[in-house]
Amino acid sequence: MNRNILIGFVCLLPATVLADQPKAPATVKELWSDFDPRSDPLDTKVVREWEKDGIVYRYVTFHIGTFKGTPARMAAFYAFPKGTEKLPGLLHLHGGGQRAFLHEVEFYAKRGYACLSINWGGREMEEAKDGDPNTDWGAVDPTQQNVPGYFNLKPGEKYLDPVESPRNNNWYLLTLGARRGLTFLEQQPEVDPDKLGVYGHSMGGNLTVYVAGTDDRIKVAAPSVGGSGFRTQSWPLLPEQRKQTPNGDVGLFDATIGFESYAPHIKAPLLWLGATNDFHGIMDDTYRTGELIPHQNVRYAFTPHMNHRFTPEFAVTRPLWLDQYLKGSFTFPKMPESKLMLTADDGIPVLQVTPDSSLPIERVQLLYSVDPDPQARFWRTANATKDGSRWTAKLPILTVDQPLFAFANVHYGLTKPEPVPFAPPTKEFAISSVLHTATPDDLHRAATKATDTRSSLIDDFSLGWQDWYTLSASNPHHWEYSARKLNDPKWQGQPDQKLTLEVRVERENELVIVLTENFFRSYRGKSQEFVAVVKLNGGKTETVSLTPGDFTATTGEKLSSWKNIDLLSLRAYYEKNGTLLGSKGWQGPQPKFLKLYWQRKDE
Repeated sequence: MNRNILIGFVCLLPATVLADQPKAPATVKELWSDFDPRSDPLDTKVVREWEKDGIVYRYVTFHIGTFKGTPARMAAFYAFPKGTEKLPGLLHLHGGGQRAFLHEVEFYAKRGYACLSINWGGREMEEAKDGDPNTDWGAVDPTQQNVPGYFNLKPGEKYLDPVESPRNNNWYLLTLGARRGLTFLEQQPEVDPDKLGVYGHSMGGNLTVYVAGTDDRIKVAAPSVGGSGFRTQSWPLLPEQRKQTPNGDVGLFDATIGFESYAPHIKAPLLWLGATNDFHGIMDDTYRTGELIPHQNVRYAFTPHMNHRFTPEFAVTRPLWLDQYLKGSFTFPKMPESKLMLTADDGIPVLQVTPDSSLPIERVQLLYSVDPDPQARFWRTANATKDGSRWTAKLPILTVDQPLFAFANVHYGLTKPEPVPFAPPTKEFAISSVLHTATPDDLHRAATKATDTRSSLIDDFSLGWQDWYTLSASNPHHWEYSARKLNDPKWQGQPDQKLTLEVRVERENELVIVLTENFFRSYRGKSQEFVAVVKLNGGKTETVSLTPGDFTATTGEKLSSWKNIDLLSLRAYYEKNGTLLGSKGWQGPQPKFLKLYWQRKDE
């Protein structure tokens, strides 16, 4: 049949045949209206069961559903305290590139939960033996072997619908599989089906928001660094930042897959655990998405300066939040009341914070920034004063032509040390206020004044590592101290300046200083690390002065200027692409850093 005859044949097809094409769901409600997570039998199989320290562990698989005529099965770890009943049930959703975690089910089983960690990504299970079954999605593939599927709506070999549809998106299938995990939990004899919670990190945080927005069985949710909406929309204050465009209609994607479309359907109390500089769970968008949750029983806990990780006082908020709503053993303070005022008499912006005092307050930190990029911005700690129950701080700025961002963290004391996953126990927890944003137009309208001045002193370390984040800080050989301070105009290096450090070490060592250019700022240029290795003799205070040309990339390229430096790191060693600079065997105690500052080249 030639092409013209074929076209004529298609045009003559009866309307009833054409109408049989499936109609794509256009809203979250339509997308999930025909899915019943309880309808299919689970057909659960126990691959292996064992006991350790009073905890029962099971490696299980269960039926997810049948897609394109082929059944799919999920592998998971399940654990609970032996001999218990009516336990609250937790669904753990792992992050991208990860897998079901034995550590997670163990941590929460020891805390009095029945916990299921599903292996949605399909990586080999921990401690798997030859022949052990794993997650098998059959005729579809929503795993990270099919990365384009996370932003896809179009039909294809590994997708469900023959037309453009949100059912062709990986997140639809993964959410469906996670909700089948809830069905597994509620059917276990030791679980109270009326007390189910969900939590997850990164891509697991995404899934947490999807599940909480589609399943009324959820009584509490706790996503971390994931689930922030508006992924296809440019940031209003940074239009040059390029967003990922879905393969298909953007409006349909936003209405059916965008987190901002799920937030209005969330009925469970929700804690958002975040990091202020996260590459994935964008801080500003997290708050924008949280504002759409109707009940507003929401808390935030943002670790300053960090990316995709948390310090213990923030990480512990998740188990405490789950305890409150599934066990009734803890009560969170209310979100701190806060107000950003732009019309003070002296023209300097002011942040006021009044925390809930129902628990003992250890300290209150008021932070602000002038950088429109949430991934790279430096958060200044404001100089706050306390008057009664209120903390107040002036927020001096260099110019009214940049936006202003401000929020507060309130640290509370705990009656006893609380265990934290992958971290030491903590006797503190911290929650965040709302995020306040003032645009340059807001500042101009309020007649805000620019009163700040540049500073040649970057840090005298009198406040320890307050404006830094630390990695492996207690490790004698693998420590790292990093700050985003050099991208703030107040502390940005000038062409006629050299970077100077006063430091004291007890023994001869090599200190490694790393400067990262265009960190998370692809719109500005290539991200690249430049390294300087400084030999220290030890036994006295030494002064090190460096120019841009003293920093070299592994490619051999020299740093040309301080202009686009976003991150400074002081390290024991640097290792990348087979190159090791410094030493993994630091000699003696860690350095004592005394002063970091800019100095004129002719001084």
